[in-house]
Amino acid sequence: MASSQRLLNKVAIVTGASSGLGRAIALAYAREGALLVCADLQATSRSVGAAVLETNTDELVRQSGGKAIFVQTDVGNSASVEALIKAAVDEYGRLDVERSMRADNVGPRSIVNNAGISVEARDPQPIHTTTEEVWDLTMQVNAKSVFLGCKYAITQMLKQDPHPSGDRGWIVNTSSIMGLIAGPNNPSYCASKGAVSSLTRQVALDYGKDRIHCNAICPGYIQTAIMAETTTNLTPLDDLKRRHPFGGPGKPEDVAKFAVVLASDDAAWVSGANMYIDGAYTAR
Repeated sequence: MASSQRLLNKVAIVTGASSGLGRAIALAYAREGALLVCADLQATSRSVGAAVLETNTDELVRQSGGKAIFVQTDVGNSASVEALIKAAVDEYGRLDVERSMRADNVGPRSIVNNAGISVEARDPQPIHTTTEEVWDLTMQVNAKSVFLGCKYAITQMLKQDPHPSGDRGWIVNTSSIMGLIAGPNNPSYCASKGAVSSLTRQVALDYGKDRIHCNAICPGYIQTAIMAETTTNLTPLDDLKRRHPFGGPGKPEDVAKFAVVLASDDAAWVSGANMYIDGAYTAR
């Protein structure tokens, strides 16, 4: 998987890696030389319209000459996320990932807290008709998952010797432009992504002294399963195209490219940032 190799031999965990944006990020990281841990509820893609026999993300990485494992993970469950970090250490911890470090002191250098849902994309509701079940589920998958991912990844990063650059780790959280602006009949999703953006800044502040980077990517309208539901139930695609400065939605690969930057030495002086990758949608 030849590329610029900006993530060469960095152990990276990507949640929600089986489909959509997470899959694109995992494949981009692999092309850049990362050692992948693909985490999701199931290894097979759950994207709308995905081919039944589509190759799983971890398998595709290995077929292309990279290294990847799959770990079944419930990102809203503390024990499951803690086990995910342990699986990454067990798989790659005895490898000479960074040659300047002892082999027994190596573990994940990067985590992408990407897994997420949007119940309201399927069933839009204003807040007075939003059920507690929808609110709690959305917060668990979109916000609590980021809290848990940061918590257990940082616990491991603090145990490890620094990277030769002096940095201890890179965290990339997936927020959304809906963490900045409002969307119609979308209260739990917007609130959950606002929480991700705020938590990103807090983590960056608290762990800057440890040289742990924490940034968020904030995609706009991207061609994923969630957007397919959004344009069916919330915002018609033709309306979106008319309102969008770039004339329509982006692709998962557009976001994945920037996720690579945020986990690389190219972002050596970047932390606490929420990067809007939206084709100027929020600039209107």
